[in-house]
Amino acid sequence: MREITVAHSPDSDDAFMFYALATGKLDTGDLTFTHTLADIETLNRRALEGTYDVTAVSIHGYAYVADRYALLSSGASMGQNYGPIVVAAHPLEPDELREKTIAVPGTLTTAFLVLQLYWPDVQYTVLPFDRILEAVADGSVPAGLIIHEGQLTYREHGLHKVLDLGQWWQEQTGLPLPLGGNAIRRDLGPEIVSRVARLVKASIQYALDHREEALTYAMGFARGMDAALTDRFVDMYVNRLTLDYGARGREAVARLLRMAYERELLPHPVDIEFVE
Repeated sequence: MREITVAHSPDSDDAFMFYALATGKLDTGDLTFTHTLADIETLNRRALEGTYDVTAVSIHGYAYVADRYALLSSGASMGQNYGPIVVAAHPLEPDELREKTIAVPGTLTTAFLVLQLYWPDVQYTVLPFDRILEAVADGSVPAGLIIHEGQLTYREHGLHKVLDLGQWWQEQTGLPLPLGGNAIRRDLGPEIVSRVARLVKASIQYALDHREEALTYAMGFARGMDAALTDRFVDMYVNRLTLDYGARGREAVARLLRMAYERELLPHPVDIEFVE
């Protein structure tokens, strides 16, 4: 047996995607998959060290590991006219936050990169993603950059949306916002890489074809969301672009990383490779 280490976020959308692989629904032959769960900024940092064979990674984080990892063509999380949001305790216009410190969930997240594209001189402090809503609500920080299920639950904390970066990106480019993907170590070799790519795509397809049972599994990772909200969240980030980036998805990744380099937010151009 050949062990393949897989790491992804403990979120309902990732759990939905990996349901079939994590629960033995697929025939994986002589490959056995070991799963590790960690928040996306931790996974970005571990990808810098090449810790896992397959790992969820922010598209921003991928810019720093493209020499070691390729992007699987399946597993993208893309916001289609929606994405990470900036929230505050009171209704504000975006310009009212320009001189204020914004809590962000990590400097390698795509959310932070897009925030920098919007506000190049943004003032920020880093907090774990699951502490940002509370920090904004209790006044510890004036505003927060929200990812994951917080995009749907921020109102429960009495907060107000100031800016939707996915909408802004759509207005600027006409493209979906590529937030994250699955990356695979190049040194596994072409044969293993190809087999793993097929299995990851098969896992996503299985979840889409068996939505009710996959959602039941994903509910275990929903962090307080009810079934209806979990269904909505999964639907936002597991869709046809998750099965394959497609031409527009690939263009979106290239545009984001090229724009970031041109604006000196990345130290070098990124050679993007997708594994079919």
